[in-house]
Amino acid sequence: MKPVRTSKTASLIQPIHMEVLVFKTNLRYKKQIDSVTPHINNLQGISRWNVDLDDIDKVLRIESDNLSPRTVETTLQQAGYHCEELQ
Repeated sequence: MKPVRTSKTASLIQPIHMEVLVFKTNLRYKKQIDSVTPHINNLQGISRWNVDLDDIDKVLRIESDNLSPRTVETTLQQAGYHCEELQ
C-alpha cells in the first residue's frame, strides 16, 4: 500500500470565519455615507459593508474577520457620526 502524500500548504489552509457586525447609526444621506467610506475602507479585515438608509436605525452591516465592534464605533465617532452596536 502506498503512503498518502499531502501538500504542506493544504494543512495551512483554514476556513475563514466571517462574522456580521450590525450597528445603529445616524447616517441619513448618501453624502454622509460617502464621507465615512474612506474611514470604513481603511479598517482591516472587512470583506464588505453597507448602510440601509431605509431602515429606521440606518443600519450599518459589516462582514469581517476579527474586527472589534469598538473599533468601528470609534472610527465613525471620529468621523463625526453616531454608531452603536446592535445586539
